[in-house]
Amino acid sequence: MKTMKKSYKIIIICAIVIILIGVGIWIYSSQPKSTSDNKTTANSDVGEGLVLINHINYLCKDDKTVEAYFYQGPEVSSLPGEPPVATGKAKIILSDGRNLVLNQSIAADGVRYTNEDESFIFWTKGPTALVLENNEQKNYQDCMALSKESQDLPNTYLDAQKGFSVRYPADYSVDMNYKYQGLGQDKQIEGVKFTIPQGMANGTNLSSSDTGVSIEIIPTVENCNAGMFFGSDVKTQLKTDGDREYSFASLNEGAAGNFYEEQVWAFSGMNYCVGVRYLIHSTNIENYPEGSVSQFDKNALLEQFDKIRRSLVVL
Repeated sequence: MKTMKKSYKIIIICAIVIILIGVGIWIYSSQPKSTSDNKTTANSDVGEGLVLINHINYLCKDDKTVEAYFYQGPEVSSLPGEPPVATGKAKIILSDGRNLVLNQSIAADGVRYTNEDESFIFWTKGPTALVLENNEQKNYQDCMALSKESQDLPNTYLDAQKGFSVRYPADYSVDMNYKYQGLGQDKQIEGVKFTIPQGMANGTNLSSSDTGVSIEIIPTVENCNAGMFFGSDVKTQLKTDGDREYSFASLNEGAAGNFYEEQVWAFSGMNYCVGVRYLIHSTNIENYPEGSVSQFDKNALLEQFDKIRRSLVVL
């Protein structure tokens, strides 16, 4: 009798374990798919045998965007004397809601993708992209790639005329008519400036009126260096950050309880010299009543400025 009761208990325990396992499997199968599953789904949208090789976001005129997934197809041998066979594809997601899968076609320059009747063409060359609809640039003009660096910066800026795109933090103000005037009235340097919000300086000795990052352009120069962006002689040095080499210089000045620190990171664009200037304006904390303000976090500020600089894409 005791043996039968013991066997009965074992059967009940086993049944409970089986039920719990079944519930666990059901819960697991109900969870959202992982990122790797999403990549597989995206790949299946364009066909089998294709490999995702790149994913780029483009910013166009009037803040329109193009998200592009580039796929490599299987190699196909061509006959001697004939052009190579293009087997790649691109999945294009437009900010107006359209999704397109385009076939790669032969191009003399850049990489070209089209739909079947070529009424829509997406043509990339370096960091730029050309969008043609019925052979005209209509809805998406002056498209330029956004950097994969600093993607946590939510805002984006495009200067199609000067040929650059950049990311910057939320709440920063943008001065598109900015000109650096430190070299004198007749030697102004044009660019754009991103100034920190008031909230970043509240309660500290940091000034939000002019602290920020500016991107400045000096056209047609042979020897691009950071010293060109200062009105006084400064010592320059080479610095490498990521895959870009910079000419770097810094300058510290102070007057009437105000401190100004400038850094310039310069490098060559296609036909111009690009300077990324950090300006930090702070005041002497000893001039305040004790405990009324705190020392600003310079390292955190420079880290944010570095993110802006690293996100810069130029022609």
